[in-house]
Amino acid sequence: MIVLLALFIISMATATLIEKTFGTEIAKIVIYYSPLFFLLQFLLVVNFVMIAIRYQLLQLKRWGLLLVHFSFIVILSGALITHVFGKEGILHLREGEISSRIMVQTNHGHSYFILPFQVELVKFTLTRYPGSMSPSSYESELLVHVDGKTNRELVYMNNVLDVKGYRFFQASFDEDEQGTVLSVNKDVTGRSVTYTGYCLLLIGCITCLTGKNGRIRTLFRQLNSRKTTIGLVLVMLFSGLSGKVYAEETSKPITEALQKLNIQQAHAERFGALPVQSANGRIIPMNTFSSEILRKLYKDTRFERLNSDQFLLSLLTMPEMWMQVPLISHTNDVIADYYSLTPKKCTYVDLFHEDGSYKLQGKLNEAYRKIPAERSGFDKDIIKIDEKANILHQLFEQRLIRIFPKTDDLEKKWYAPGDDLSVFSGQDSMFVSKIFFWYLSEVQSAVQTGDWTKSNEVLDLITTYQTAKNNIQEFDIGKIALELKYNKLDIFRWCKTGYLLLGGLLLFFSFILFFGFKPWSVSIIKLLGIGVLIVFHFHMLGMGMRWKIGGYAPWSNSYETMLFMAWATVLAGLLFARRSPVTFSLSTLFAGIILFVSGLNWMDPQINPLVPVLKSPWLMFHVAILMAAYGFFGISFLIGLFNLLTMSLIKKDKFHAYSGSIQDLSIINEIVLNTGLILMTIGTFMGAVWANESWGRYWGWDPKETWALITMIVYVIVTHLHSLPVKKRRLWIINLCSVIAFTSVLMTYFGVNYFLSGMHSYN
Repeated sequence: MIVLLALFIISMATATLIEKTFGTEIAKIVIYYSPLFFLLQFLLVVNFVMIAIRYQLLQLKRWGLLLVHFSFIVILSGALITHVFGKEGILHLREGEISSRIMVQTNHGHSYFILPFQVELVKFTLTRYPGSMSPSSYESELLVHVDGKTNRELVYMNNVLDVKGYRFFQASFDEDEQGTVLSVNKDVTGRSVTYTGYCLLLIGCITCLTGKNGRIRTLFRQLNSRKTTIGLVLVMLFSGLSGKVYAEETSKPITEALQKLNIQQAHAERFGALPVQSANGRIIPMNTFSSEILRKLYKDTRFERLNSDQFLLSLLTMPEMWMQVPLISHTNDVIADYYSLTPKKCTYVDLFHEDGSYKLQGKLNEAYRKIPAERSGFDKDIIKIDEKANILHQLFEQRLIRIFPKTDDLEKKWYAPGDDLSVFSGQDSMFVSKIFFWYLSEVQSAVQTGDWTKSNEVLDLITTYQTAKNNIQEFDIGKIALELKYNKLDIFRWCKTGYLLLGGLLLFFSFILFFGFKPWSVSIIKLLGIGVLIVFHFHMLGMGMRWKIGGYAPWSNSYETMLFMAWATVLAGLLFARRSPVTFSLSTLFAGIILFVSGLNWMDPQINPLVPVLKSPWLMFHVAILMAAYGFFGISFLIGLFNLLTMSLIKKDKFHAYSGSIQDLSIINEIVLNTGLILMTIGTFMGAVWANESWGRYWGWDPKETWALITMIVYVIVTHLHSLPVKKRRLWIINLCSVIAFTSVLMTYFGVNYFLSGMHSYN
């Protein structure tokens, strides 16, 4: 069985590489829909049956295990029925058009089948977020002519139309927004069988977690029967792995003009509270906008002694000075040498020749002429520098600061001082064309005199105008205030520090406990545990604030899923806190590491409106369960690594003294592995249901889907290693494999997102 599963993994991993190089259709022909791949799945089913017979699972009443294995047989049977008998195609309609002809894509081109009814598109509606081009929703108003009757129906993302077994999903639309593309499928039998398999899988997984004959309960009984105290073997680890971390402080030269710059912090805070409309249409405080701008340009949240609000206000007030400041961060030394740019950071004027021509234009045109997959590192980096230059250019021209609402604007757009303001009329026109320039002149005066009274008054006039002329129903001053508080608290940075510090101390004092200093070390460990609980609840507060600000569960992108994964990791550690201080401390440390990675410059903490497909309750459950699974796998990785280092460094004559602790930790590792696998299985197949309810298919062999399945199967192999007839080095093998298996998680979470193409990829 392990050999077959390994072949299954290799086949799917190879297919994702073929898809990246040659396209999805080639990958399906060569791997996914090939006879050998079907044969491999058939052999897996045969093995499931033979294992159940050989190990007498029915007689042993291993109901959870039986249900899980049987559910996969049912799911694969449903997939086969769908593949052989299901119909899937595309219905393209223009407004006013009636059709019953469905186009089907085949390996040999296009074919068509005819529906037993007709569908007419009355109107297609694309709704965008206020003042942006980002779609909020798109829907098709249809007339369905069936059996002599005409029914009016609406189809939009996550709202499916079902007519005589044919299901219609909103897939795409025409560029002129007067036509719709609907995905259509008919798979009544296959869907029924597959959903039955999913239900059996869920029941089986829950039974495996709670059943008295399940593997997890068996492992807990083994752990409870042992009298050994789980200790830490850290002396040798600390001697080899400890070291001091020095924060390298570099003093950067600040220009004379910057040294004289004195933007009052109190006024900068008032400026930061000013509502502004972002490019995606969300109303945010200026503080959020300034932080995003500085992070994109400079890869930091401060510029020297200036916070982001002070930086943005000074840039708007004195643009000529900021053109000379090294502000644009870049990492490509080849580009720096080619264009004679200052390494690491360059100025805006560095990007222009003396005659005013743009240095990057030639190579930039070449990069954009290439399709994204063919762009080199040089091409991608030059595009990134150009994007930063464009941001600065628009800031200098005051075209990004969208602070003026227009009451009767149909697109609910807010306008910037540098926009074409001729759309305003009367007193509004006079106000918006003069007020911001008046404000900047008062700021310039205040910098010289130190009196910010007039600047505050003009800023208040802008705020009053915004309140009076607001054209967005969702605009909420309370949310603006909450977001400002969220920004100021910087909760996840403090949580990162807390988890790393408390996790490290927990490891140290658990080590002291192991050497017999029980009375006072136990008390300290309890106090540290309380500290972790406080940080954990502070972490929850931050996620709750983000949920309230964004209006959706905060795990919709890579940054947010890492926040949730860190929280789930600590929660998993808390479950083992009393039984194993080692597991608790390692989970706390791992959460700190996750938050550290989430705070790196290449992660985007911006709160964005949801794209239409993510406006589904399945998002909350599917992503949350998967992130929790990744948290358990991370803990398993650390326990396995700890055990391997311990077994490697302890001398043979002293190994017996520590073998009990190692074995106990290995049992906990197996419990964590099995729990993570159950969560991974449930989360993955919840994603399949979401996909089927959103666009009419459970599984499209998208690289993210495929690697999620690969990760699941990798951990299936690891959790079944205890069945191998191997006594020697058994603990070593299980711990080693729990470490190696985590590479599949890294590939699924990071590798697919940043190196492979597909629906789930983002960068």
